[in-house]
Amino acid sequence: MPLDHFQRLLRCLEFEAEADAAEIVNHSQLATGKTAERAGLCLIGLTIREEETGFGGRAVLKMGKRDRRAELPWTKLNSGCPIVLSEEQVSESGAWRGVVTERDRETITVVLAQSPEPIGDRPSYRLDLSSDEISRERQRAAIKQVAAADSGRLAALKRTLLGEESPEFTTASELLTDDRGTNAPLDESQRAAVAHALSAKEIAIIHGPPGTGKTTAVVELIRQAVRRGERVLACAPSNLAVDNLLERLLEAGERAIRIGHPARVLPELREHTLDLQVAAHSDLKLAREWTKQAWALRRQVSKFTRNAPERGARNEQRAEAKRLLADARKMEERLVAHLLDSATVVCATLTGLDDELLGNLQFDLAVIDEAAQTTEPACWIPLLRAKRLVLAGDHCQLPPTILSPEASKLGFDLSLMQRLVKQWGKVISRQLTTQYRMHEQIMRFSSSEFYDSSLIAAENVREHLLADLPHVSSIPLTQTAMQFIDTAGSDCLEMAESEGSSRSNPGEAEVVARQVADLLAAGVAPSEIAVITPYAAQARLLRMLIGNGAMEIDTVDGFQGREKDAIVISLVRSNTTGEVGFLSDTRRMNVALTRARRKLIVIGDSSTLANHEFYRRMLDHFEREGAYGTVWDCPVS
Repeated sequence: MPLDHFQRLLRCLEFEAEADAAEIVNHSQLATGKTAERAGLCLIGLTIREEETGFGGRAVLKMGKRDRRAELPWTKLNSGCPIVLSEEQVSESGAWRGVVTERDRETITVVLAQSPEPIGDRPSYRLDLSSDEISRERQRAAIKQVAAADSGRLAALKRTLLGEESPEFTTASELLTDDRGTNAPLDESQRAAVAHALSAKEIAIIHGPPGTGKTTAVVELIRQAVRRGERVLACAPSNLAVDNLLERLLEAGERAIRIGHPARVLPELREHTLDLQVAAHSDLKLAREWTKQAWALRRQVSKFTRNAPERGARNEQRAEAKRLLADARKMEERLVAHLLDSATVVCATLTGLDDELLGNLQFDLAVIDEAAQTTEPACWIPLLRAKRLVLAGDHCQLPPTILSPEASKLGFDLSLMQRLVKQWGKVISRQLTTQYRMHEQIMRFSSSEFYDSSLIAAENVREHLLADLPHVSSIPLTQTAMQFIDTAGSDCLEMAESEGSSRSNPGEAEVVARQVADLLAAGVAPSEIAVITPYAAQARLLRMLIGNGAMEIDTVDGFQGREKDAIVISLVRSNTTGEVGFLSDTRRMNVALTRARRKLIVIGDSSTLANHEFYRRMLDHFEREGAYGTVWDCPVS
C-alpha cells in the first residue's frame, strides 16, 4: 500500500465536496427550478400543510404541492437528507436549514431548527438538497488522526487494514446460548461466519449475498459479543440500515441506544434515541430550571434602570448566570454519559458519531453493516473508538455512489470491504450460502455469475410461486418463476432526456404496464409488486403510466436491500449501436435480478443487450430455463 494512501483519500473527499457543491449550485440557481426538480435535487411550488413543534422546540413541517391532489415528482430528497427551505418569488427570503424526516407520494416532512417566517402572501416554498459538510469534516478528521497514529491499538489496526501486517485469528469457539437461545436459528454458514468474526483479533468480514440472512448473522454476532462482556458499536452508512439493526437488536432483548437526530430515525424507534431519553429523564427538569434562571439573570443585567445597581451587583449576576449554565451543561453531560454507559450496544450512522457526545467512550467491537455501500473514509470514524472491526455486506452489489469523475479515477468507489476482500480473500471473509428469499430458478443466474454457484435455496422458498398465494389465481403467469420479454424489432426505442443524462423508453413502459395489469388481474396485490429500472427518467414515466400509489416504482439503486413477491424490470436500452451505458456495471443487474421472491419479469431489447457478454449469458440463461419470450407473445392492447 503506498505511503500516500490517506492523502489520496483526503484528495478524493475534496473532489467529492467540489462535485457535490457544483451539482447543487448548477441546479438550484436555475430561474424556474423545473430542471432542478426534474433532476431530483429540489421540490418547488410547495405549501405548508401542517406545522407542529417537535423535539427540542424544532419546527416540524408537512409540505406538499398547492394542488392537494398533485403527487410529488421523483426526488433524491429522501429521509435523512439535509435540505435548505426558501420562499419562492421573494428575493429577500431567508433560508432555513433542516432535514427530511418522512416522504410519501403527496407530502414531504422536514424538521427545521425554527419555524420559517414568510414575507409574501400565500407563500410557496422550495426545498433544495444541501451538502452535509459536518459528515465530510468528520471523515477528514478521522483520516488525519489515523494517518498520524504511529503506536497503540489504532496504529496496529491501521497496519493490518493497509496490508502491512496479516490479520490474526484465535481458535473459533462455540457460540454461547442464554435463556432465549440464539436470536434466530442459524444455518451452518451463518454460525461459521459469526464464529469466525468473534475469533478475529483485528478485522473480519461477513459476506452476505442477497437473501442469505446477513442481518440475522450480524445481530447474533453483536449478541454473542455482549454475552462475552463486550461493548459494541453498531454502525451502517444510512439511517435506515441503522434503524433496521436497532429494531432487530431490541427485539432480541439487547439494551441498545441510538445516536443521531431523532428526525432521521423511524418514528416507532425514536423513544430509543439518546436525545429523547435525555429529554424524558427526570434530572433534566432541574437542568432546564437552571438554564431558565440563567437567562432571566442575563436579561435582568442587560435592562436599563433609573437607579444604579449596587457596585459589583451586575458582575455577580453575570457570574451566577454563567455558573448556572455550566451546571446545567454538566448535568446534561452526566445524563448522556449515564445513558451511554447503561447501553450494551450503541447504534449510529458512520458519520453520525459525534465526539462531543461520545467523549472518550471506547468499544471492544465495531460492526459496520452494509459496509460495501460506503467509501473508505467513513469506515475509519468508528475505528478510532474500537479494538476490533467486523464488516458485513456484499461487494458484488452496488458500490458507493461517487459524484466526482476525478475521485472515481483515483479509486474512491472501491470500498474498504472490497479492498480487503481483494487483499486477503478467505483469510478474513466468510460467505453466507443459504438464501431465504428467491425461487431457486430466480437465484441460479446470480449465484453462477457472482458467487461461484455457491448459493443454495432454502427448502421453504426453493419452489414457491405467486400461484401458491391463496388470493392469487393459478394461471400460466403465476405458475412460473421468471420470464424475459424481448422487445427487439418492435417500436420500443430508448430516448435521451432533453435535460439531464437519464433515458426512457415509452414503448417498453407500455409493455411493463401491461405486465403489471396482468399481475393485478391475477389477484397479486399492488403492495406485492415492484417495478424497477436503471434509469430515473423511466421510473418517472412508469409512475405516470401505471398510476398506482400502492405500488413501488423506483430505480434499481433506490431499491437495493428491498424485496417483493413480484418484480418487473425495465432495462430501457434499445439502440442501433449496442450501447448499454451504465448497465455495464453488472453489479447493478445483480441487485435488480435478486429482488424478487416468487416472480421475476425482465423486459429489454436482446439486439442491444447481447453486445455485452454478461447480458448475452443472461439471455442464454432465460432461454435454457424455458423463460424466454418476445413482445409479440404478449402484445399491448
